[in-house]
Amino acid sequence: MINSTLVADPLRLLDCSPITDGAATAVLVPAEKARQYTDTPIIISGIAQASDTLTLFNRRSLCSVDATIEAGKQAFKQAKITHEDVDLAEVHDCFTIAELITLEDLGFCNKGEAAKLYEEGEVWVGGSLPVNTDGGLKSAGHPVGATGIKQVIEIVHQLRGEAPEAVQVKGADIGIAHNMGGSGATVVVTVLKRGD
Repeated sequence: MINSTLVADPLRLLDCSPITDGAATAVLVPAEKARQYTDTPIIISGIAQASDTLTLFNRRSLCSVDATIEAGKQAFKQAKITHEDVDLAEVHDCFTIAELITLEDLGFCNKGEAAKLYEEGEVWVGGSLPVNTDGGLKSAGHPVGATGIKQVIEIVHQLRGEAPEAVQVKGADIGIAHNMGGSGATVVVTVLKRGD
């Protein structure tokens, strides 16, 4: 990665997710009917969308995405959870720096401290907050319209205990998915829980 082609300093080619083709789908049913379709229902306990300006020069900061902050606050409040309740996260890592900014904007650490989570192993499987256990967009590709559902599907696999053994988060009960579009002009945060 360090020696890949420079795209926009300091980002190099392998810091950037490839735009790909792809599709994803999810079946949604009322919670009270979920057990008619599966023995392991996953419940959407919070979901929020927030928007910001599309133009970057009108943003409050280039090191933060206000739509992420707002959608995150609303989704956490709706789900009645705290950051300590979250067992894993799928975040929109279109670029390596986007993943760091997102973890800070969602409140998992203070501004400027996300890199410490990586250095200390907290975001790896076995850490306190595994992030992008499927490798994220840089690993799987970024099929734009399908990306958000792809993230939800990874959380569902994790909460059901169906992820590959090497990346399965043991005992995961709550996961969040964060997706953004238009360089952060629109953001959706979804909180998913194992059904009772």
